[in-house]
Amino acid sequence: MLHLADEQDALATRVWLGHLAHKAHEKECPCYKRIIAGILRIETNQWGVKQFPYGTSALAMLGLGVASGAWLALNRPKQEKADLRLWTFAKPHGEAYIEALPAFQRKYPNVSVDIQIVAWEAVTSRLQAAFWSGLDVPDLVEVEISEAGSFFRGRLESIGFLDLTERIHKTGLWDRVVRARFAPYTTRGRIFGVPHDVHPVMLAYRRDLIEKLRIDVDKIQTWDDFIEVGRRVTEPGRRFMIELPTSDSSRLEALLFQRDGGYFDPQARCIMDDEIAVQTMMAYVPMVAGRYRIGSDLGGGQIFTRAVEDGYFLFMVAPDWRTKTFEQDVPKVAGRMALMPLPAVKPGGRRTTTWGGTMIGITRQSPNPELAWELIMHLYFNKEDLAQRFRDTNILPPARDLWDHPAYDEPRPYWSNQPLGRLYANLAPDVPFQYTSPFISLAKAKMSEALIACVQYYNRYGERGFEGFVRQQLKFHAEEVRRVMRRNPYVEE
Repeated sequence: MLHLADEQDALATRVWLGHLAHKAHEKECPCYKRIIAGILRIETNQWGVKQFPYGTSALAMLGLGVASGAWLALNRPKQEKADLRLWTFAKPHGEAYIEALPAFQRKYPNVSVDIQIVAWEAVTSRLQAAFWSGLDVPDLVEVEISEAGSFFRGRLESIGFLDLTERIHKTGLWDRVVRARFAPYTTRGRIFGVPHDVHPVMLAYRRDLIEKLRIDVDKIQTWDDFIEVGRRVTEPGRRFMIELPTSDSSRLEALLFQRDGGYFDPQARCIMDDEIAVQTMMAYVPMVAGRYRIGSDLGGGQIFTRAVEDGYFLFMVAPDWRTKTFEQDVPKVAGRMALMPLPAVKPGGRRTTTWGGTMIGITRQSPNPELAWELIMHLYFNKEDLAQRFRDTNILPPARDLWDHPAYDEPRPYWSNQPLGRLYANLAPDVPFQYTSPFISLAKAKMSEALIACVQYYNRYGERGFEGFVRQQLKFHAEEVRRVMRRNPYVEE
């Protein structure tokens, strides 16, 4: 026999479910119609005979839980969808775009724009999955340069971003923007992203300590010059000439780009074991390993801050965005820091490279591609906004005609009153090309593995057999990348 409490619970459940069934019918909610109808059938069939496997009380609790969820779903306030939605993984970008919106909305008063700062993982794996499954996606998305290639799998028409090639040429961006910056967002000759930046690289250094050590930075023209000075002033455990990691390939790849090397060529063929890569690895590893090393790495955070303050590192690789990191994380050395061009590989050679980057693309599912393009033009190429954004972030915009604003000639007290913007702008047109592939993340990971192995070898054996080992390691890891590429039939169809 049913207990009275069970009967009351069951009755209450029937009342709630009946109410929700009516609401679901009114609001045409097929999902909850099916759920509620299913539970009502179970309860009706079992009424009074106690055949529900967990008892009537459990049935009541289940029913009330579903009823509560259904009521919330059916009665939640409706949110109007914005005309344009933009995802960015970088908080400084999102904050700058929100500040720039009022001017855009004065031009388009009836257009609503939603700027969303989302996790980096959401922009990569979740967005890719959404493209493949046809789920709802934003109109515009910013993607970090090392992940952009992962979106370029399959036929051109199956890529989740719109082909922007014609728009870029028609609007003159092809001639305005530093040409090399389109390369990481190009596949099979078609451009799918507009570059947010250039990210030229210089060396940041402790000017006060360099002057104390009587180092004339103007005489450091090549990496050979730099290494010679470094071996003279480096004192392991106390002071190193430069901050360079032994397991993270970010600086190694910057020097690889400086030599016009890379992970892939313009046809997306893996070249990370070619002669340029071999020579770059052979030049880099002795700077961070072995008896005469001049570089070291302590990681980031507070330990890095302390290392710069204490003069543990004299020089550091500094793309434009990283200079803001110095200003924020190491304020105690303000006025004692300065910048110089990167040493060239050979006399008269390139004095910069590039590290990092971001693209913005328009998704194929956007119902407003023309409006989305107008928003890109406003956020990425409005001269006054970009000048103030440069003051706030130190990031040089990609179009050369934007650099004549006075903001780029302003002296920066932190950097010994150097005109930070002009220094980077003078180098920006010479940043090297870098090409991508859907397997760019894998290639970067394999390069780091090769670096670790080469550092370990050099620490143990030095120059003896080192070149052969470098060639073997790079070939081994490049072949792993090629093997994965051959197994995937959906890269290019």
